[in-house]
This record gives sequence, structure tokens and C-alpha cells, in this order.
Amino acid sequence: MISIILLSVLAMCVLIQFYFAYFYFMPLTRYKDPEPGTRRPVSVIVAAHNELDNLIELVPMLLDQQYPEFEVLVINDRSDDDSEFYLYEIEKQFPFFRVVTIKKTPEYLNSKKYALALGIRSAKYEHMLFTDADCRPCSPQWIEKMQSGYASGADVVLGYSPYLKTKGFLNHLIRYETLLTGIQYLSHANRGCAYMGVGRNLSYTKACFFRNKGFASHIRTIGGDDDLFVRDAVANSKVSIVIDREAHTESIPKKTFREWLTQKRRHMAAGRQYSAGAKRRIGSFLAANLLFYVLTIILLVFSSQLPILALIVGLRYALIFPVYTLSARRLQEKISLPLLPVLDVVYFFNYLLLGVSVLMYKKIRWK
Repeated sequence: MISIILLSVLAMCVLIQFYFAYFYFMPLTRYKDPEPGTRRPVSVIVAAHNELDNLIELVPMLLDQQYPEFEVLVINDRSDDDSEFYLYEIEKQFPFFRVVTIKKTPEYLNSKKYALALGIRSAKYEHMLFTDADCRPCSPQWIEKMQSGYASGADVVLGYSPYLKTKGFLNHLIRYETLLTGIQYLSHANRGCAYMGVGRNLSYTKACFFRNKGFASHIRTIGGDDDLFVRDAVANSKVSIVIDREAHTESIPKKTFREWLTQKRRHMAAGRQYSAGAKRRIGSFLAANLLFYVLTIILLVFSSQLPILALIVGLRYALIFPVYTLSARRLQEKISLPLLPVLDVVYFFNYLLLGVSVLMYKKIRWK
């Protein structure tokens, strides 16, 4: 009797996953970016703290963007390396490149949000495009492709930012986690339920920023300059997405599991402040997947109904993984098919461990 109940719950978990895969994720696989419209002037804003090596790579790529009118604004946030000397040398050579230097952050303010807020106030243009110092635009058309998101009258444009492919299982896991996160927030935004974006590739207007009082509602929160800002903006702003490869920015992945966990704890800490609706939707998806694996393990050990278990598990893989694969193809992400079942298991159990660690580990900083 207990086995039948557990198998019923397992089947319900698969149905929930099926709903998300085909109502939210599948439309993303057929999504077409809007055609470029009016070419509005753009301020590209980067906040950087001791990022000299990354800036040496990133800045030339920003300066080489093929767009008629834009500026690059770097906020040099309390750096004590040679960032200041490098940035000021670039500023002398390029009139559309500017530097804002921060020597000290007020104690009661989050340092990155303070840096970004100063950059936004200093920005020359109404439309702003954000990335991080450890990111790289995937094409010289990055600005133009991202700005096409405003053609529909949007105030916020969400982009995608995958991680570079390197060797090792950790890199596979980081890229898979980034892919699933991207599929979720982009597909929900495509369905009119935007709940987050990533600061590595995000655009919005000054009017939208000030209409939502900037980062005021979460100024003391570690992180959230991207996802919590989007949370606030959806109440009175239109959100669009741009997902073609030319609009991506690639990020440098963490090299150790510990560094990656620290990064993910910071992101998840902001997730606790998502709207109730977003937490219900994303929580349901995560819970259905995690419970699926927990129940599968329990039934493998204790149940005698192995044929039924095999049928449900096989059905789940046959229905869900093709959608993940198609979504990865649409985002032009390379996903390892042999590793996919392993990555999926590790991803959801790691998510559980991260959630527990967020509750236990309170000291999280940006830099």
C-alpha cells in the first residue's frame, strides 16, 4: 500500500515537471528575438573591484562594439590594484569611455549596489546595458542585439550569460546549473511572469530605475542588484528577452567547488526575497524534481513494484530531457548527453544543500 502511494506521488512529480517543460520551457525553444528597431544611444556600465586582468580583456571588446552611439562607463570600486592607471589611460584615448572612481563605500550600503547606482546617475544615456568585469560579449553586435528588446516597448531586457567551457565535472555542473536557471527565468519572462535577470547581461532604462526607487527596497541585501530589481520592476514595467547567441555574454567560471558554492549562496540569499508567486512557481518546479529523485531512491530500495517504477522514471526522462536538449540548442549551449542524467541528479541535490547552507551561513559579501 505504501509503495502505491509513493508511486502515485512520484507520478504527480512527473506531471508537475511535464507542465513546466511544455507550458513554460517549450515555447522558449521556438522564441524569435525581435528585429532591431530604433537605435537608441546606450550607456554600457561595468562595476569592477580589483579586476585589472579582466578589464584588460573586456574593455577592448566593449570599445569594438559595432553600434552607432554608445558610451562605456566603468565604476572603479575601491580597487587597490593598477585598475585606476589602466582605466585612466583608456579614458584619455577614447572620448566615449569614462571612469567613475569610488574610494569608500558608506558602511550602511551594499558596495556593488552603491557602485552601480553611482554609475546609473553618471550615465549619459537613458538606455543602459550592464555586464560584469569577468564577462565577455559573444559578438561585436552585443549592444545592438540587446537593444532590439526595446522594440516592443519594454523597459527591461533580460539577456543570457553562459559560462565558458573548460575541463572537468565542475565545469559541466556550473554550465548545466546556468542553463537550467536561464531556461527558467527566460521562459517565465516569455510567459509574462518575469521574476529575475542576471547582472552579467541586463538592460533597463533610467526612468525604470528611478520609478522603482533604484535598489532602495533591498539596499542592505547581499546581491539582488539584478534579480530583486527585476522583481520590483515587473509591477510597473514591461519585460522582454533577447536570447540569440550574438546577444550573449560569456562569463569565466569558478575553478573550485568552494568558490562556486560561495557564489551560489550569494545568489540564493537574494532568492528568499522573491515575490510569493515566483517562489511558488520556482519552488514547485524544484520540489517536484528533488522529490522525484528522493522517492526514486526510496522505491528502488524498498519497493517491489520495480516495473512500474521503471515505467514512471523512463517516462520522465523521455518527456523532460528532450525539452532541456531543445532549450540548450536554442540558447546555443553545448550539453553533454551522456552526463545529463548525472548532472540532473547532482544539480537538484546540490540545490538542496545550498538552500540549507544559506540558512546556516550568514556572512556573505560581494567583494
